[in-house]
Amino acid sequence: MDKICVTQVSIINDDEPGVLQFQKPSYLYKESAGCAELVIERNDGCDGRVTVRFKTKDITAIAGKDYEARDEEVEFTHGEVTKTIQIPLHDDDVFNEDKIFEVMLSEPTAGATLGKSKCTIVTILNDDDYQTLITRVANLTSVNLEKLVIGKESWKQQFSEALSVNGGNVEEAETMDFILHFLTFGWKVMFACVPPAHIAGGWLCFGVALGCIAIVTAIIGDMASILGALLGIKDSVTAITLVALGTSLPDTFASKVAAINEDTADAAIGNITGSNSVNVFLGLGIPWVLACIYKQITYQSNDQRSKFVITDKSLPFAIALYSIAAILTLLLLTWRRYSVSAGKAELGGTPRIRNISMLACMSLWLVYVVCSTLYAYNVITF
Repeated sequence: MDKICVTQVSIINDDEPGVLQFQKPSYLYKESAGCAELVIERNDGCDGRVTVRFKTKDITAIAGKDYEARDEEVEFTHGEVTKTIQIPLHDDDVFNEDKIFEVMLSEPTAGATLGKSKCTIVTILNDDDYQTLITRVANLTSVNLEKLVIGKESWKQQFSEALSVNGGNVEEAETMDFILHFLTFGWKVMFACVPPAHIAGGWLCFGVALGCIAIVTAIIGDMASILGALLGIKDSVTAITLVALGTSLPDTFASKVAAINEDTADAAIGNITGSNSVNVFLGLGIPWVLACIYKQITYQSNDQRSKFVITDKSLPFAIALYSIAAILTLLLLTWRRYSVSAGKAELGGTPRIRNISMLACMSLWLVYVVCSTLYAYNVITF
C-alpha cells in the first residue's frame, strides 16, 4: 500500500449563489513584487453567475504613487469558487517605510452576499538595499520629505472622509448612513483634526488624539451629570451607569471589530482595557489633580479648604467590588488560555464556551452595578 492511504473529499454546495469574501484579512507584498494578488472566495454555494465590485482605498499608501488604484467588477461563473485579482505595485529606489492600503468588496449581484472578510489590508514592504553611507543619508532626507507629502495627503483625506457621507462612498450609502453622518458630523470633523501618524514619529498624533479623547470624556461626563441631576440620580450611580455606557460602548464596538478581523485576541483585549483605563485616568485623574492644584494655590496650607477631599462614602466600596470583578475576569481569561475545552484562547471557541464566558462577564457587570447602586442608596450597608 502506498504512503497516502487517506484523502479528503469536499462536497461543494451549488444550490446557492454563495457568500463572497477575501481569503485573508491581510496580505504582505514586497514593492519589488510588481503586483499584489488577492484571492476572493465564494463560499456556501456556487450556483449561477455572480459579480462583485472591488475598490482600493488609501491608508498610508498613496494611489498612483505606491500602487495603482482599482475600482472594477469581478465575475464568477457557475461553479467557480475562487477568483484572483491583481493590483499593480510601484517600485522605486527611494527608502520608504512600509505602506498599507485597503481593498473593499461591494455590490454583490444575483443574490450573493458579502462575508465577514469583505475588506482586506495590503501592506507594501520596502525591500530596497543600499550600499554606501552617502546613499543612506540621501535616502533618510528623502524619507523626511516624503513623510511631509504623505502626511499632507492623509490629512486631506481625513477631512474629505469626515465631510462626506459614508466616507465618500455615497452610492452605497443607506438612509441610516445619512442620519449617522448628520448626528456625528461635529465629532468626525473634530477627530479629523488629529494629525496623521507619519508626522513627528506619531507622537503628535498621540498627543492630539489624547486631547480629543479628554474633551469627549469631559463632555460626556458633564452631560451625564446633568441628566443624572435632572432624574435625581446620585453622582456615584451616574458614573457607573450613564457615564460608563457613554465612554465604554465605542470601545466595545472597536474591540468587536478587532476580534473579528485579527487572528489573536491581543488587539481586542488590549483596546477595551486600555481605552477604559484612559477614560478613568482622564475622567477622574486629571480633574482631581487640577482641583488639588487649584486649592493649594488659592488657600493657605493651614486652611482646611486647601485639601481636596472626596466625600462620597460609596467610592471605596465600588472600587473594592470592581477590583474583585476584575480579578475574576482575569481568572476567566487565564482559564480560557490554558483550557483545552476553550480552545486555549481568550476569545472564541465553541458556542457553549462563548455563551458561558459571556454570561459570566455580564453577571459580574450586573452584580457590580446593582450592588454599588444599592450601597449608594443605603439599601445595603457594611
